[in-house]
Amino acid sequence: MIICGVDEAGRGPLAGPVFAGAVILDPARPIAGLRDSKKLSEAQRDALAIVIKRDALSWAVAECSEAEIDQINILQASMLAMRRAIEALPVPATLALIDGNRCPVMDLRAIAIVKGDDKVDAISAASILAKTARDEAMVALHLIHPHYGFDQHKGYPTKLHLARLLEHGVSSVHRRSYAPVRKLLEADGCLEPGL
Repeated sequence: MIICGVDEAGRGPLAGPVFAGAVILDPARPIAGLRDSKKLSEAQRDALAIVIKRDALSWAVAECSEAEIDQINILQASMLAMRRAIEALPVPATLALIDGNRCPVMDLRAIAIVKGDDKVDAISAASILAKTARDEAMVALHLIHPHYGFDQHKGYPTKLHLARLLEHGVSSVHRRSYAPVRKLLEADGCLEPGL
């Protein structure tokens, strides 16, 4: 049986894509220090991501864009990103262990594991790859839209981000279906209330 761990990063932010990672670990090359990416520092995640990419049997990262999130909702977009990551694995898996309480719809057998990113090493590894890839993408978006401070808050609804959003308006990478963004668009007459 070839097991891949799968997790996503970026469901809560107001901007940027949602990312997912899929990892098949090599039993002959165990990786020390794997745990839920949220419980690791940025430096620890970055260092582990290098080791995971080097020592895992197979890995892949995929994403769903802001437009896809707005079109199909964040839950479905997260599921789609996970499926894309699994399907992109150079070595195909025979079982997917998914962090959370539901699985993407696909042909591969999958099991959902609540808090799996802290219980299953392969899911921890997937969470680290998804988080580091998303952070890199947000730093890249910061270069295009520097006035929002994406390099600091990574798109999450921090005080700074909300203040910059009010000051500069909605960018092309903001998720229009998210309440703080939608309210601004409604106030500017760009959206009908309730849509």
